[in-house]
Amino acid sequence: MSQINPISIVGQDREQLAMSLAAIGVSDSQVRMRVNQLWHWIYERGVADFDLMLNLSKSLRDDLKQNFTLGRPEIVEEQVSVDGTRKWLFRFMASDGNTGLPVDVETVYIPEPERGTLCVSSQVGCSLTCTFCHTGTQKMVRNLTASEILAQVLAARDRLGDHPDSAVDPEIIAPHSGRKVSNIVMMGMGEPLLNFENVKQALLIALDDSALGFSRRRVTLSTSGVVPAIGRTASEIRCMLAISLHAVNDELRNELVPINRKYPLDQLLQACRTYPDVANCRRITFEYVMLKDVNDSLDEARELVRLLRGIPSKINLIPFNPWPGSQYECSSRKQIDRFAGYLMEKGFESPVRTPRGRDIFAACGQLKSASEKPAKSPRTDAKGLVELN
Repeated sequence: MSQINPISIVGQDREQLAMSLAAIGVSDSQVRMRVNQLWHWIYERGVADFDLMLNLSKSLRDDLKQNFTLGRPEIVEEQVSVDGTRKWLFRFMASDGNTGLPVDVETVYIPEPERGTLCVSSQVGCSLTCTFCHTGTQKMVRNLTASEILAQVLAARDRLGDHPDSAVDPEIIAPHSGRKVSNIVMMGMGEPLLNFENVKQALLIALDDSALGFSRRRVTLSTSGVVPAIGRTASEIRCMLAISLHAVNDELRNELVPINRKYPLDQLLQACRTYPDVANCRRITFEYVMLKDVNDSLDEARELVRLLRGIPSKINLIPFNPWPGSQYECSSRKQIDRFAGYLMEKGFESPVRTPRGRDIFAACGQLKSASEKPAKSPRTDAKGLVELN
């Protein structure tokens, strides 16, 4: 029997996919083989059409088409920066096989000479209201599902011609010559650790050698400091970790990153001290946005060194990226260089991030969509948007 509205099997783990196949009549003796075949076609080959899965019988392909999709989001808009950065506005329909309001998220691709980084969103909007971040001005709408998180990766690879044996297609924006999406960073819209289970499931598929096959050193999750989930990230995902730090004392961090009121610096840094050993991660990246006359003094550089002493660290200094209505200005290049120079003198790698995609609002802290949370109803009163408290 077919689904009233087909559901996406992108993002289902092997056990879930086996259950989905069993539900449409695939026999117990066939399920494991069919799961492996689908896994290969969906992730290793990037196929988005069941009819192209030629080692499956026509009757099975027909059943799959009637019941499931290999969901990709609609590309509402694609913007290309003067520096080559690309930003997509992706639209997702309801994710549960039922009707519902569409939601939009932004995903950014940053090409560099030796790698290509895809900045992936985990939520529609954000509940953390960090005062320097444009996304924080958009109210939280909902979590993205594992399917929607992975679909951003697949859609970007579709568009870039980044799947193995990609057919020549004049609509593809780049020729196929090696993997263009080599790195994934969970640094898009939302706080990944407030959507832990969906992010975990998506990243474990991305890390699976028989799926997308990303190296753990090439997948980074960025958090503003949801302390209870940092330990779980180390033990259950074991990817690289980035901390949106931005201040060296609780008073200022409470203002810039309000979740600090719940999980202050001492708790956050204690969680960081154990992360590399558990996750087999060489070091943690600390992100520090440079705000003129707010957090950019040499005294604050000295305190940053004191706070991070003993934690294997890299400090990314991020020139503030302006957005309409922001109350902040970017520190001067001279002051950023003084700040970075002090950190390097004390033994910390502290590169100054080159802003990418500023002209299309694709730079760090600039992502936002127009999606809004619908009015409350028995169906949309979304208790449980935040999975970890």
